[in-house]
Amino acid sequence: MAERERKRRGVSYFESAQTFDGVAICVKRYPTEIVGGPVFVLVHGIGVSSRYFHPVSAELAKHGEVYLIDLPGYGAAPDPKTNASISDHAGVVGAFLERAQLDKPVLVGHSMGTQVVSQLAVDHPDVTDRVVLIAPTIYPPERKLWRQALHLGHDILLERPWVNAIVFTDYMFRCGVPYFLRQSKPLLADRIEDRMPRVRAKTLVMRGDRDPIVPRAWAQRVADLAVDGRYAEVEGPHIIMWSDAKRAAELIVEHSR
Repeated sequence: MAERERKRRGVSYFESAQTFDGVAICVKRYPTEIVGGPVFVLVHGIGVSSRYFHPVSAELAKHGEVYLIDLPGYGAAPDPKTNASISDHAGVVGAFLERAQLDKPVLVGHSMGTQVVSQLAVDHPDVTDRVVLIAPTIYPPERKLWRQALHLGHDILLERPWVNAIVFTDYMFRCGVPYFLRQSKPLLADRIEDRMPRVRAKTLVMRGDRDPIVPRAWAQRVADLAVDGRYAEVEGPHIIMWSDAKRAAELIVEHSR
């Protein structure tokens, strides 16, 4: 589990490969100088990797330690050769938290990552008391791959060129189209709305005000379904962790207190 030091835009972080029951993930750790601050664990969406979390991670590291996870088959994590379900992904994140002995981290999921994080919060309710769901998927009337593809195409027109470059290379070359298509089945079948009433952790649901993938009413409903949920909106499209990293981080830090 040796860590390698990396740098992005002058900010240092440490990267390691970890294996759980034969399934590998990649973990990136942003250290902090803050003693006793919160710990943040960030989980990405379908097709992409933790790379699009880097701007918000740099902001969060000013307040506490940050961990980014590349789920099995995504980013720097190798293809698990099976079609991992939402529960499988939640299980490997839970195994990482146990191994790292992280005490009540703030679990942050984006897009499909919200499904993973909420599943983990239900399966292991004692692991955290704070959850952040950014752009929760999927709006029930639109659980069709072609509908999601249309919305994704619309979102590409709204995102910044650099984040589009990251998403494109992750989708095409790091995740790959075959695995993405396999992963779309559990993504579309998962019903986060059935799970949210069982999420006991204090929940913040966030959405970009121009997000074409996640309607405002749907995000608000997800927040309302949680035992202790609230809704917040940030300027921007689907990937608000890049378009407005500072404001997104402010809301996450506020929620961690």
